[in-house]
Amino acid sequence: MENNGKSVYGPPMKQRDVVGYGRNPPDPAWPGGAKLCLSIVLNYEEGGENCLLHGDSQSEGLLSEIIGCPPYPNQRHTNMESLYEYGSRVGFWRIHRILTQRDMQTTVFAVGMALERNLEACEAMVEAGWEVSSHGYRWIDYQNVKKEVEISHIQKTIKIHEQLIGHRPIGIYQGKPNENTRQHVVENGFLYDNDCYNDDLPHWDTTFAKPHLIIPYTLDNNDMRYNINNGFSCSSQYFEYLKDALDTLLEEGTAGAPKMMTIGLHCRIIGKPGRAKGLVDFLDYVKSKGSDVWVARRDHIAKHWYENHYPEGHGEPPEVELVGFKG
Repeated sequence: MENNGKSVYGPPMKQRDVVGYGRNPPDPAWPGGAKLCLSIVLNYEEGGENCLLHGDSQSEGLLSEIIGCPPYPNQRHTNMESLYEYGSRVGFWRIHRILTQRDMQTTVFAVGMALERNLEACEAMVEAGWEVSSHGYRWIDYQNVKKEVEISHIQKTIKIHEQLIGHRPIGIYQGKPNENTRQHVVENGFLYDNDCYNDDLPHWDTTFAKPHLIIPYTLDNNDMRYNINNGFSCSSQYFEYLKDALDTLLEEGTAGAPKMMTIGLHCRIIGKPGRAKGLVDFLDYVKSKGSDVWVARRDHIAKHWYENHYPEGHGEPPEVELVGFKG
């Protein structure tokens, strides 16, 4: 097997890399000699989901307490709307208190339309010193959205960030992208994206004019598993799963192969009181590890990767500015 994604037994897969870093991943050289980098991501989506009041043709059907709920074509689903509203009305503030009380650096994957509907939450994100990254203009599936519509949404959410957050985002997580999304992202000036789940370390896409950074996200260290069959059913299960992941990665880091871990949060999910306890327990466990764990915003991770791991032969890396960073 050649170490380039090609097999001597089959045709090359030009659009995929199934090999990655292989058996010898690079030392990320995290700041302070940390054995693990932890990225905390809060998805802010409430107010940007499918809803007839938003001009959509159906109601929302994903990630709610009504597991497996089908969208209602051409009808409102008032229970679904109410479940989402809990996230922006209550859940966000509970999570905000938990994270700020522990001084946890956080990245928000913020849906543009959702930001427009809650200016107080925008102010709180900025005041906390969080990175507000883009989660697209809408929390919808972009698989079959027309190219010109997706591009207009990307550009519109950049303007929303400039107006409400004070600067444009440099990172984006479209969430439900299509095969052309990354090209649109690069062409619109983003330095990194998160639409990937294939590694425990950031990596580069060098198919564009300049190297583009990919910081993998997670669907397993994610509170969304409360809202799927056979997922988490209580806060202790959530805590134990995250703890096991952290312990495994710390063990690897101690053995000389530091990695990165991401946890994904949603206001309407982990923001519920009975679930929030698991998040509190995990964050306190992280704090007990001291300098072994570097808790970082994703733009800070991007800055570190651009400055220390930029691909050779591609000139000088662009500067990554940490706007509003505290710490």
